[in-house]
Amino acid sequence: MAKPAYVIVDVDIHDHDAYEDYKAQVTPLVSQFGGEYLARGGTLDIVLDQLWKPTRMVLLKFPSREAAKTFMDSKEYAPIRKKREDNSTGTVILLEGIE
Repeated sequence: MAKPAYVIVDVDIHDHDAYEDYKAQVTPLVSQFGGEYLARGGTLDIVLDQLWKPTRMVLLKFPSREAAKTFMDSKEYAPIRKKREDNSTGTVILLEGIE
């Protein structure tokens, strides 16, 4: 059985209107690739920040690392990803979970 995978995103949004358009486009595509949003910009309590200072966190779950990578590398996501990259800066981490 495949282990789940998590995509962790820390994003600083520069153009909120354009980013809302990104969110509207990416949400159904995430579902199409088997992913789901677990958290999306909710209240953030930073308990310890010795390595990085998070801004706006997003957490997605995919059924496997391969499914997450297929989504992130897909031709369908490429133009949508560009919209995110053009209107924000951030860090994206792919983390394999446990069974």
